[in-house]
Amino acid sequence: MDTGLRELGEYLVAAMGDAIKEVALVSEELIVVVEREAIRRVLSFLRDDVNCQFKQLMDVTAVDFPGRSERFEVVYNLLSLTHNRRIRIKLATDEQTPVPTATSLFNSANWFEREVWDLFGIFFREHPDLRRILTDYGFQGHPLRKDFPLTGYVEVRYDDDLKRVVYEPVKLPQDFRNFDFLSPWEGVQAQLPGDEKAGEAK
Repeated sequence: MDTGLRELGEYLVAAMGDAIKEVALVSEELIVVVEREAIRRVLSFLRDDVNCQFKQLMDVTAVDFPGRSERFEVVYNLLSLTHNRRIRIKLATDEQTPVPTATSLFNSANWFEREVWDLFGIFFREHPDLRRILTDYGFQGHPLRKDFPLTGYVEVRYDDDLKRVVYEPVKLPQDFRNFDFLSPWEGVQAQLPGDEKAGEAK
């Protein structure tokens, strides 16, 4: 176990105790759970404090736990090249409550937060350009939410007659199929050839 990470966790609790909800070492990684409204203060401290110097925001992502009242966890992964350490910061939010943006602290947060908004629907307050980044501008929903249907709500195709891209509701027609159960590709049938002989023996 890295005693340096444990000491760093204790140092953060001593320095910013009111902003920190939990500190844990999981698989030799330091994870700090913080209050949502304190995220900018925590990230600023981690970046500027001489004992931390986490100058690089490597990633911002999210996790969806639909059963929780605050269903989303926003996750920030930071790197300190000076101390050769990584730290993971987490906060909880719901579908309506915005999270303060980190774009004024880390330039890389701009596109990371746009991605989280696009895929999870988590709003970042005071973000300078919060719009979709991976899906189309007319896209409905947020595809990494657990309640998003696997097929999506609409399908996109190019129409040769109209000479443009068209959006249509998803249709999943299931054509009737005749299954050839003797084919190894179709699966095993209930009665295999030769089973009728077993019934005659009785």
